This record gives sequence, C-alpha cells and structure tokens, in this order.
Amino acid sequence: MKRILVVDDDPDTVSFLKILLQQQGYEVFSAQDGSEALALLQTQSVDLILTDVAMPNLNGYEVCQRIKNATDSRLLLTPVILMSGRTLDSDIRYAKSLGADDYLPKPLDVDDLLAAVQGKLLAAERLKSLFDCETNGTEVITLIINGKPVRIDYRQHRVWVEDQEVELTAREVFLLERLAQQPNRIISLVEMVKATHDLDTDSQEAGQLLRPLIRTLRRKLEFHLGKAPYIKNVRSRGYLLIAEILNSKCSTVH
Repeated sequence: MKRILVVDDDPDTVSFLKILLQQQGYEVFSAQDGSEALALLQTQSVDLILTDVAMPNLNGYEVCQRIKNATDSRLLLTPVILMSGRTLDSDIRYAKSLGADDYLPKPLDVDDLLAAVQGKLLAAERLKSLFDCETNGTEVITLIINGKPVRIDYRQHRVWVEDQEVELTAREVFLLERLAQQPNRIISLVEMVKATHDLDTDSQEAGQLLRPLIRTLRRKLEFHLGKAPYIKNVRSRGYLLIAEILNSKCSTVH
C-alpha cells in the first residue's frame, strides 16, 4: 500500500483529501504545516507528499526545497506535489526550479489530483530502479576528472573524490551518473532530464529543469576537485563531462 503525506493548515482540505485518497487504497498521514511534516518524516517513510503552498511556520516551497536537497535516502526520490490558489506563471516556474514534481491549482480538480498522484508514484518507482544493476554484482566506475580519481557506485548511488564522499541529492547523482556513462560526449537535455526526472519533455523545459541541478552539481564537485570546466555546456545541444574512464566493474552500465 502506497503511503501519502497530506500537508495543509486547512482541516477541511485535509479531511477531504484523506477520505478521497483512502478510498483509492492509499494510506494517508497528515500534518498542519511544513515543520510538522518534516518532523513526521523523521519517523515515517512515505511514497508521496501532497502539500499546500501557503502555510505558517514552513510553507510548501520550503518543504519541497528541504525534500529535494535531502541526504536521507528515504526522502531523496519522494515526489512532491504542490497545491495553491496562486496560479501565476512566476509561482509555477519557482516551484519547478525547486524540483517540485507537479503544481495543482486550488480549488482542486479530483480527476487531475488522482491522475497526478498515480502518475508521480509510478514515475518515482521507475526512477528508483532506473540505475539498478541487472546483476548481483557491484557496479562501480572510476574516472579521472581534473587530475583526481572520482568513483561512482551505480548500485548505491554514491560518489567519492579520492577517499572523500561527495554529498549529492538523488537527482544530482543521477545526472552525474548519466554524464559519466559517456564521458567527453554530448548528452542531450532531453536524455538527461529523462535520467534525472524520468520525464519525457522538450528541450526548453528540460533545460529549465536541469539548470539548477547542473549549478549545484558543479558547485559541490568544485569543492572537491577545484574549479575547471569539466561539466561543459554545449549551447542548445546539451552537456558533456570532461573525464577519462580509469576502470569499471559491472556486466552492464545503463
């Protein structure tokens, strides 16, 4: 049974959503604001978060940002659907920049809500298994980037520079993994957003979703590797990773 966390400071909305989602076979938890939601997530694992934007203490944008920047493996790939009465393009763009998986206008359309929940749960399931190794062996690749060894474990989705682990979010790891599969070759925006978001879209939207990920990934790698253009932007085409493969251990690299 899939577990959903509903976060809203309006008790009537929470009650309505709990009944609706339980009727669809979901187990439902609730919180009245972002702070309560994050506290609950310390003890409960959920498969999806459905949160209002305008709330006291911690709003929905802040909840989304905390989830998408989490290092806790239970939270990394949890879809976050925002709900709001504000439907300005700027609000929706901001939600996307934070990594929100969907943005639903209030008052809620029941069919749209249920379709979004079902679709995001399915996408999260596919995303979690996207980079799993097809054998029981360990899938590890070591590259030389800017003169230093970088080790990527595709099964654990972890990255080390020399002997120091790099703290990355799930999507940052997936992005680096995709670039590392074909170093020194341009990976299209559409291919990369498929790897990071399991999303089929056009180049324009893919670019918007990828830019903040590329920016944070570069910053975190530079802390360990020093500044250098090893993730290179090829305008209107995609990105490439400047690296040399030292070795890899796995029967299949996806």
